[in-house]
Amino acid sequence: MSYFLQQLINGLALGAIYGLIAIGYTMVYGIIGMINFAHGEIYMIGAFVSLITFLVLGLVGISYIPLALTIVLISAVGFTSFYGWTVERIAYRPLRGSFRLAPLISAIGMSIFLQNYVQLLQGARVKTLPPVIQGGFQLMETNGFVVQVSYLQLMIVGVTVALMAGFTVMIAATPLGRAQRACEQDMTMAALLGINVDRTISTTFVIGAALAAVAGMMVTMYYGVIDFFIGFLAGMKAFTAAVLGGIGSLPGAMLGGLLIGLIEAFWSGYFSSAYKDVAVFGILILVLILRPSGLLGRPEIEKV
Repeated sequence: MSYFLQQLINGLALGAIYGLIAIGYTMVYGIIGMINFAHGEIYMIGAFVSLITFLVLGLVGISYIPLALTIVLISAVGFTSFYGWTVERIAYRPLRGSFRLAPLISAIGMSIFLQNYVQLLQGARVKTLPPVIQGGFQLMETNGFVVQVSYLQLMIVGVTVALMAGFTVMIAATPLGRAQRACEQDMTMAALLGINVDRTISTTFVIGAALAAVAGMMVTMYYGVIDFFIGFLAGMKAFTAAVLGGIGSLPGAMLGGLLIGLIEAFWSGYFSSAYKDVAVFGILILVLILRPSGLLGRPEIEKV
């Protein structure tokens, strides 16, 4: 039982990270109906910016943890928001009126470009970060096995829940949220009613990139190891989480992320960790066969 509880804690922390990345996918899809396949690389850039900022703060002697985390967060969000805005302007806006495959191909090209861009700037070798937040709580001990929840795991789950609640309120009760929902229903009519569609879409990309930056920062602190390729696999799993929960649904994205994290943790704990990705994508195939709209998604109704 204690081992099960420990894997549950690990899975919830990992799933919270996947959920944050998945929200970026589902927000973009909800408005323009396209998948931003460069989103995983935005998350990877957020991780690298976080690592570089931590190292710079160490060099200048800033050791007060709350101040350091605030500076790192602002730095990561600022850089990745710019990249998110740039991806929308270069890869999506010029092709918005084109056939549906054109933005998809453009986004894949942007993903490959960003991946190689970071590889050239930072090198292909793995980058490491010493532990920033250490310690935690001991929940129970059974036959010598200690169940622990670290301060960092608590922070990851707490930040994720707070951001999820904040963005749910934003979409439901703010002018930006109303503009996003209007663009989701009908961009042409939204523009006729005075909504700046271009600005709304750009803001959505920026928000998704900011969430990816938070996820990148937490992954950097949680694992302490990153490289230029982490965005591809994490992006695919977050996309899987968005589809699993119901693409276009914010609660669905978070639910899908938690399920993916739990599947990975329990599969790695009770079976071979080498096949955890097979288990994740196998679950996705089953969901697409049995419930194509996802767990919380609604079937798409096409007006004729």
